[in-house]
Amino acid sequence: MRTILNVTLLLGLLSLAGVPQAAAQAPATAPQAAGGGPLTCLKCHGTEAKVVPILQTPHATKGDPRSPFGQEGCESCHGPSAAHVSSRANEPSVVFKGPAISPAAQRNAQCLSCHQSGLRMNWQGSAHEANNKACNDCHTIHVTKDPVLVKLTQPDVCFTCHARQRADSFKYSHHPIREGKVVCSDCHNPHGSPGDTKLLKEFTVNETCYNCHADKRGPVMWEHQPVRENCLNCHTPHGSNEARLMKERMNFLCSSCHSAQANQSGGAFGGHGSIPFRGPGSTRFNSALANQRQCLNCHSQIHGSNSPSGAYFFR
Repeated sequence: MRTILNVTLLLGLLSLAGVPQAAAQAPATAPQAAGGGPLTCLKCHGTEAKVVPILQTPHATKGDPRSPFGQEGCESCHGPSAAHVSSRANEPSVVFKGPAISPAAQRNAQCLSCHQSGLRMNWQGSAHEANNKACNDCHTIHVTKDPVLVKLTQPDVCFTCHARQRADSFKYSHHPIREGKVVCSDCHNPHGSPGDTKLLKEFTVNETCYNCHADKRGPVMWEHQPVRENCLNCHTPHGSNEARLMKERMNFLCSSCHSAQANQSGGAFGGHGSIPFRGPGSTRFNSALANQRQCLNCHSQIHGSNSPSGAYFFR
């Protein structure tokens, strides 16, 4: 009874506001497809430089029933657009660029209707999806080669948003990204990750690093706990002004854990052994601060050792 009264009251208010009841109850009409395949659109757009290159891509393979041209043509991506074809609408149902651009969720839905599985299966809830990014913010479809899928041009696409990582790539020590040997997608999956929040390809940071640095994987007889815990304890992956992508200079980095106060190991700054001996005519130094490689002069197997006497990661 209460529901009937609420509906009656709502209809009465709509009538007072001058809104016909039939119009208030009528559902929105779904867009109609123009049909005719890609030729319908190419009659007008067939000479546009930003459209023609798609004819040389896998999307335009009519013999493949999985491709857009093997299904509804341009309307497979741009949605049913009979109103646009008949000049009753300025734009198709789904617009990917320009002032009339469609919401990111609507654009993504068109792409995910085909590209849902594989590397895209974790897109929902991913960092890029949560930040309202659309597929075409990174991908360019109407070109023979999508720049984000080409090794030499992919970093420039990512650096459009990730300016800090671009700056890091110019530092003294860096992964060879600008040299074209490593790209962002070697470590990251921009479509989402099942584990870490950094959009990594693997479940953890270490598993991602081991894809290239397999010699650090182990197992080893003597393990260095910070190494097993997370490579980022010591390294910064995008670039550093210190050698070997270190977070800070070696002696300072080691002493952040190995200090006289923390675990009585002395380190570069702990105890009498940390003070360089400067006696007359002496060239002997006790401190790791005075050495070029510092701690690694002695503890060279810092990622772990298989030597029976390797508890201190000596050579």
